Amino acid sequence: QVQLVESGGGLVQPGGSLRLSCAASGSIFRIPAMGWYRQGPGKQRELVATITTGGSTNYADSVKGRFTISRDGAKNTVYLQMNSLKPDDTAVYYCNAAWTMDYWGKGTLVTVSS
Repeated sequence: QVQLVESGGGLVQPGGSLRLSCAASGSIFRIPAMGWYRQGPGKQRELVATITTGGSTNYADSVKGRFTISRDGAKNTVYLQMNSLKPDDTAVYYCNAAWTMDYWGKGTLVTVSS
């Protein structure tokens, strides 16, 4: 079983940056893919970015060039660096581990507003 805890959300002005962290309870080397999803107000949950154990990444078109996903195996942590934030990025951001089943964290709220 995997437990995921997100942190790093908050209020930021448009154009600002935040870095989200997702700490896993165990080694993430065994998890084939981890990722970030988000759910904005009145919207369905959507993929933001994923990363595999081999380091391959995938991004939603809406965040390409602005967000970067990375993983630190030594710290069992996955990060999401978010730059040039827009009001449309406002959402609860969830960490996901795709392994024997999908594991989810409880989410961290990101609000982009002036």
